[in-house]
Amino acid sequence: MTSFAGCSLQQEKMYKMHRGHESMHVEMILIFLCTLVIAQIVLVQWRQRHGPSYNLVTLLQMWVVPLYFTIKLYWWRFLSMWGMFSAITSYILFRATRKPLSGRTPRLVYKWFLLIYKLSYAFGVVGYLAIMFTMCGFNLFFKIKARDSMDFGIVSLFYGLYYGVMGRDFAEICSDYMASTIGFYSMSGMPTRSLGDNVCAVCGQKIIVELDEEGLIENTYQLSCNHVFHEFCIRGWCIVGKKQTCPYCKEKVDLKRMINNPWERTHFLYGQILDWLRYLVAWQPVVIGIVQGINYSLGLE
Repeated sequence: MTSFAGCSLQQEKMYKMHRGHESMHVEMILIFLCTLVIAQIVLVQWRQRHGPSYNLVTLLQMWVVPLYFTIKLYWWRFLSMWGMFSAITSYILFRATRKPLSGRTPRLVYKWFLLIYKLSYAFGVVGYLAIMFTMCGFNLFFKIKARDSMDFGIVSLFYGLYYGVMGRDFAEICSDYMASTIGFYSMSGMPTRSLGDNVCAVCGQKIIVELDEEGLIENTYQLSCNHVFHEFCIRGWCIVGKKQTCPYCKEKVDLKRMINNPWERTHFLYGQILDWLRYLVAWQPVVIGIVQGINYSLGLE
């Protein structure tokens, strides 16, 4: 009864505090909605007209914004994971931007980011299942507190989505640098090298396994334009690196042909979810900050 009375007293104080401010609240909501629409239009136009600068600024936002909140809120576990990921990824990025490019670097880069992608996918699925597990009350059968299982689910889901987005963005940057350095790909214009037979345009290495052979580690994949690639390279290029054209001739890649079974379709859908999440994590705090600044300047509290 005491706790119920305390809650009722707090609600009554809150009501008295905001009574008579209905028009102010309407103004604040309209400011938020207008800012949200304008920001969305600006970001879409920026992305269409100046894609590289948009991606770079968004990546920096993704990298710095969570770091600020983790230090402020003393989330040391996330900070340690962030530091480990940043250190390894920085080394991978350093290797990918060296000239001349080592022959082993492209495979190293794609294996690392493919690992990050799969781990983030696993964490995201586990986190989602844990949340559903708790909401359905199944945690009671295992004598797990609802708060503990929900916290585990939310943290796992956040880890999966956040590092999935970061991994894909860094993979795209490394893909552009490496492919441009090798010479079979150019972000704008014609390639600087002619692609020979049985050479992968993504990594520049020889293709040993024939198209009709079954490889021990990976197979050889041929696009609709008849150019052939190592399976890991072209999957990393298209699914992780977010490229949808052939690295050499820029013909559009049919992603449906690359997806051999229904389970792999979820990976492609997961990639689309990560692209949407990028806006939520990187730009939503900026939009909210702008709204608060406008409200403060107008004297709305």
